[in-house]
Amino acid sequence: MAYFTTLYSGSSGNCALIRSEDKYLLIDMGKSCRTTLTALKSLGLAVSDCVGILITHEHSDHVSGLDTFLKKHPVPLYGCADTLDTLASRGTIPPAVEAIPVDGQTLEIGSFTVTSFPTSHDVPCCGYRIRTPEGRVMAFATDLGYLTPVVQDNLMGCDLVALEANYDAFSLHGGPYPYYLKVRIASDRGHLDNKACAAEILDLIQDGCKKFALCHLSQTNNSPELVMTTVYNVLLAAGIQPGRDVLIQTQSRSEVSPYIEF
Repeated sequence: MAYFTTLYSGSSGNCALIRSEDKYLLIDMGKSCRTTLTALKSLGLAVSDCVGILITHEHSDHVSGLDTFLKKHPVPLYGCADTLDTLASRGTIPPAVEAIPVDGQTLEIGSFTVTSFPTSHDVPCCGYRIRTPEGRVMAFATDLGYLTPVVQDNLMGCDLVALEANYDAFSLHGGPYPYYLKVRIASDRGHLDNKACAAEILDLIQDGCKKFALCHLSQTNNSPELVMTTVYNVLLAAGIQPGRDVLIQTQSRSEVSPYIEF
């Protein structure tokens, strides 16, 4: 079987992990190298077994630990060409690291098959569809203002989907953020809210997916309780019993979340 978890997930930093046997992929690294290494150690994983790091985009909550990590551990780095160019211009990618553009391609990374797809954000950004050696398929999509047809196509037919549930609309618009930031977050190039996440989960369940990880929750504008209430209400209205028919798990902001086997 294959396993998914996040080492940490939220507006303060993001890092996800897909594991098959003793090999794994990382997606993003938005907290310090030390934090990431400590999390890997808690899972009993060696850095030498990491076959690659997939980067979604250039924002600090996705790459802030990357430069130090890569200096110590020159793992192959993957991302869209614009993102890799930006990181290179900042000096984030050491010369010893192989940086490989993924734009719309399907690549073999170790024993994983990885396809990227664009997401709607305010900088070049992508999600990933990953096939494990066992033939299991998962998709990862965060930092998207809305679910484009391309994103929806790539989420279909998966055994597990890791999807953004960034904010509760009422909490955002009634909260402390300045107006311009509220507008940015709620725009088509911002982040995904709980209702849109819940509606997509319902569609994916009807397509056959049974396991979901809810990622990138805002600390200010969301909570695990808010998003789970929204998702449960949508599913229960459709006659779907969460916990019996499907597995839905919110991912922890600052701790390693429990593995989801898929």
